Amino acid sequence: MVLSIVEILLLAGLIVFITHALEAVTGFGCSVLAFPFMLFLMNDMEHVKIILTILAWLLAVYFATTKYRDIYWKQFAIIVLLSGAGMPAGMFLFKSLEPSLLVKSLGLFIVVSAAVQLYCSVSRVKTIPYFCATLSRGIGYLILFSGGIVHGAFAVGGPLIILYSTKKIPDKARFRATMCLLWTTLNTVLITHYFFQGKITVRIGYDLLFLLPFLTGGVIVGEIIHKRVSENLFKKIVFTSLLLVGMVMIF
Repeated sequence: MVLSIVEILLLAGLIVFITHALEAVTGFGCSVLAFPFMLFLMNDMEHVKIILTILAWLLAVYFATTKYRDIYWKQFAIIVLLSGAGMPAGMFLFKSLEPSLLVKSLGLFIVVSAAVQLYCSVSRVKTIPYFCATLSRGIGYLILFSGGIVHGAFAVGGPLIILYSTKKIPDKARFRATMCLLWTTLNTVLITHYFFQGKITVRIGYDLLFLLPFLTGGVIVGEIIHKRVSENLFKKIVFTSLLLVGMVMIF
């Protein structure tokens, strides 16, 4: 069955609503979760990547400005410095590497890591296993740099950065606000890059205008849910979301 343009945009709007509501709860995940479904509908990787980057940027700007008092500035500085350092390499590698193999490999790593952390969040054993312990500084910094490389290549480096941030920013409000400021910063770089390459077209502008109401609805619903979940449930939602993100990246 061939879908009309209006049907494609309505389905895209539903995807944007669901995935951006989830990001409004957790502070991450909308672009990675939405990407494969939007790509299936629109069949244009570059177009989809730019649209999702801009929508994620708009959501992040909203929370970074309205929740700025919750931002963990020290961790933000560490994250943006190391992940930002990796982004130029990612932009270069995007032109030379096989995208599907890299994304599947990253997805497998995310699935294993998220499953382990989800186990840690629900386990009631008194002796915490080594893999549930605090992340070492060196490993954490390596994860951040790698996240920057992947984000520069595919705009989906968030899962790696989240693995670091969940250990360093346990408070749900500070976690979301800090992550949103990070996505604002990183995606500003990407959008500027797209702009000077002439990739932000009139078609992208029309699609964004159509999708904005769905983004707004997702933010409203996600904010309501965020206020009602406990810190423990929030962690479970975060790691479950990471698990889903990894599975989407693999399959």
